[in-house]
Amino acid sequence: MPLLLLGVRDEFTDRTWRPPARHWPGSPLVGGRDEQAGGTWLAVHPDVPRVSCVLNGHGRAAAAGGRRTRGELPLRAAAEGQRALDAMHEHPGALARYDPFHLVVADASAASLLSWDGSHAVLRELEHATHLLTNAGHAYPPAVPGPPAVPGPPAVPGPLAAGPQPPGDDAKARHFGPKFAARRPSGDPAATAEEAWEDWLALAAGDGLPAADPRAIIARRDMPGGRTWGTTSVTFVALGRGALRYDFRPVPGEIYRVTV
Repeated sequence: MPLLLLGVRDEFTDRTWRPPARHWPGSPLVGGRDEQAGGTWLAVHPDVPRVSCVLNGHGRAAAAGGRRTRGELPLRAAAEGQRALDAMHEHPGALARYDPFHLVVADASAASLLSWDGSHAVLRELEHATHLLTNAGHAYPPAVPGPPAVPGPPAVPGPLAAGPQPPGDDAKARHFGPKFAARRPSGDPAATAEEAWEDWLALAAGDGLPAADPRAIIARRDMPGGRTWGTTSVTFVALGRGALRYDFRPVPGEIYRVTV
């Protein structure tokens, strides 16, 4: 399986959601549904097959009056593929309706990342390698130092970017990036979940780090007002040409196969 994706969703634990299914009438897409805004954090188009997921980013928030949910972005990208990211990048003015994000779309042959910080859109193709993305952006492999970027005028798209974006880098990426890169599960659609993801399961369960550790991939924080923020699910997707497996683990809970 040429493409493997592990997606970890962190959110306020009292924000209601539904597990992956065909939640959108008339659409072939499968994904979990956020009950507050109606979108998703990850969507799969089983007929292609194709996957798209979104992470919250850092930067300037959208104006409250016209803000749209970022949960609609994976639905569009999974349905339309690369052309959806190209269209968003070519019209960055429309992105001002969204809070900052990082949007990935991938199939068996290519993967792309669109990042929006509230002022500039950056579109890049991800080379064949193991990549780790956090809310800070593309954090592994670490960026190769180069000459300082020259800022361009805001909201004017170029061939790859509308303006500078600092490379993401944090403790989580430094800890987990090399570990995920050193192991590659099979993602075999005919295997059990434990067999298909064996080399990543211990990492996806947290690698033994406490949930409050800044490096933790399975996180939990007590927030002001009595709310709790933390990991609510982990998703495993493997794509090949005409082949797909989709596994899901609510946190807490056991991993299971999603019917697509």
